[in-house]
Amino acid sequence: METVAVDLADSSTTELVDAVAAIAAELARRPAPESATACMELTETLSGAIDKHEAALSAFIGVVDGAREVQRWGLPSTQAWLRARLGMREARAKERLILARHRHRLTQVTDRLAEGTLSYGHAATIAGAIARLDDHDCAAAQDVLLSLVDQGCSAGKVAAFGSRIREVIAQRDDTEAADTDTRRGYERSWIESTRSLDGGRYLKGWLNAEDAAIWDGSLAPLAKPVGTDDTRDQAERTAAALTAVLSGGHKATKVTLILDLDTLTGGTTPARLTDGSPIPPEQARRIALSAGVSPLILGGGNLPLYLGHRFRFASPGQRQVLETLYPTCAVEGCEVPGTLCEVDHVQGWALQHSPTDIDQLALACGWHNRFKHTHPSQVTVRRTAKGLHTYQLRSPGETHPRAPGNIHHPPTKHTPVDHLPGERRPADRVPGERIPGDDASTAIDEAA
Repeated sequence: METVAVDLADSSTTELVDAVAAIAAELARRPAPESATACMELTETLSGAIDKHEAALSAFIGVVDGAREVQRWGLPSTQAWLRARLGMREARAKERLILARHRHRLTQVTDRLAEGTLSYGHAATIAGAIARLDDHDCAAAQDVLLSLVDQGCSAGKVAAFGSRIREVIAQRDDTEAADTDTRRGYERSWIESTRSLDGGRYLKGWLNAEDAAIWDGSLAPLAKPVGTDDTRDQAERTAAALTAVLSGGHKATKVTLILDLDTLTGGTTPARLTDGSPIPPEQARRIALSAGVSPLILGGGNLPLYLGHRFRFASPGQRQVLETLYPTCAVEGCEVPGTLCEVDHVQGWALQHSPTDIDQLALACGWHNRFKHTHPSQVTVRRTAKGLHTYQLRSPGETHPRAPGNIHHPPTKHTPVDHLPGERRPADRVPGERIPGDDASTAIDEAA
């Protein structure tokens, strides 16, 4: 059995964190007591301890964020680090980051959270409410919201007051609240968007005459009742019309379906959408019967997928293939959709190492594309069995990748190549030949 002995006064912060981690691991392994009363008491005690841990965690995150340390490790933001490396949900990562960034302005909240007289839920709610206030209003808002906590208001009620905190401050100070909309003016259009706790979104805004005309011309025809049984009111129909325009649903929608030629001719391998959703082979063949078929074949075919060094930028055909093969950024753990990524030359175009050939390209988000170019020693390139490239980030100073695999490094200026080691060059391939690593697929564009 592991023994933890800690001198609280003389131990370093690292030693205390290690002790807490060891105790938490042992506590997690133990079964819960059979007594429900005992479990209630233990839950309340442990919850209070977790709140104090959150106070320490907030301080740590604040230092990391202020020093921009995560950028040195190949991550675009502190929130991305919390989400990708620590497994936090988007909402929780954002909540912790906001508290960490504003703890220096919320001295009372920070002190009470560390003392255990304020819950983490209340502290995070107050931080979210004052995030966009100046320092003067922040101090006033802190007093108002803490007074609500002391009155026994739940975090939900504090959040409701926080959403209209400017009006609350004005009422307390017996002054007239500043009209933000009037200060902004009405010459330029503006829209404010606020996410609700259940994942929805509130919209508030103003459109000038020109933009209002565009709004009316685009949405008015789509916001009309579709029949006598359409029970939606004008606001609901307008929201539906706006969603249709934003998603492209007011135009002919194209759905890309990826399937092997064997599936198209009677095979049993399921097809898939670009997001990976499987489609039964029978349904895929029915779609193919009523849709135009556009073959996307790597390694040959009727699309110009091998452009060599003559062209710097990928062709539309290459882009379409890459978006089919890469649902997200090629960097492991990055969740930016492939449709929003940039085309990256795997071994770098600047030194003429990587031709604009389909098997030398991948999709990377703008941030990671630039990071890969400026920090090549921190990026390990791998190639999967299907011929796709994945990028693994290494910590600063790390000389070896964290996991074994098929690793290749950018060639030196003395050994220029235009293909991967062991791979046949495009000029050596027979037209229509399918080689190992190629993902010969057929994409079907279905008009909705």
